[in-house]
Amino acid sequence: MGFLEIREISLHFKGIVALDRVSLNVEEGELVAVIGPNGAGKTCLLNCISGFYRPDGGNILFAGRDLAHWRPDQIAKLGISRTFQNVELFARMNVIDNMMLGRHHHFRHGFWHNALFGYRATEEAVHRRKVEEIIDFLEMERWRKHLVSSLPYGVQKRVELGRALVQEPRLLLLDEPMAGMNQEETEDIARFILDIHEELGTTIVMIEHDMDVVMDISKRICVLDFGRKIAEGTPGEVQKNLDVQKAYLGDDATTLLKKEGAG
Repeated sequence: MGFLEIREISLHFKGIVALDRVSLNVEEGELVAVIGPNGAGKTCLLNCISGFYRPDGGNILFAGRDLAHWRPDQIAKLGISRTFQNVELFARMNVIDNMMLGRHHHFRHGFWHNALFGYRATEEAVHRRKVEEIIDFLEMERWRKHLVSSLPYGVQKRVELGRALVQEPRLLLLDEPMAGMNQEETEDIARFILDIHEELGTTIVMIEHDMDVVMDISKRICVLDFGRKIAEGTPGEVQKNLDVQKAYLGDDATTLLKKEGAG
């Protein structure tokens, strides 16, 4: 049994097929990329894993547990955390407070109890130490007390990554972590993702459109197109796959590539 097993899940929205019997196994310790053209169903797949959507069919198993009827907060407590395509932070809070929110399910009392009566000093200190560790890990010391709204976009994306990390996930889902970044910011995030995978030993499933990054850091790639899985394999295998070339380049370009390869 795999660490994460996705078994033929399907998802529909009013006649639109978002996912069509997609299957994927992820072993503990892997870094797997999910790629595909816009509208291929990539984010829908992550939304199903994290409980934001419930598939119409199929199963999702994490460490042997079927997640079909689990709420997003329950799935987070199992050790699955994620980032989003668009920055989902509290703009009027500083970096530390935004990241502390990622620790809420580690507190002994619930969110509303803590909001009304305050955190216990000893318990809060433990969680703040974890937050400070991740701030150091992601090299954000100089921004730790800055309001998120005052930070550059690339730093905000790093804060969101940090908030996911302070949950101490066993499985980290990254939805286009480099979207909208310049070259330097992209290189920084790619380096941090590799550090999370190699130094922290975190299993990662990542959606990303930057093919240079995907080919450089992924161990295995799953390709979706119109909600169907059309390929899976190593970066080298996926690059040579004619179905993948067709999905990205179209029929005419694929025919030309085949002729050039034959020549």
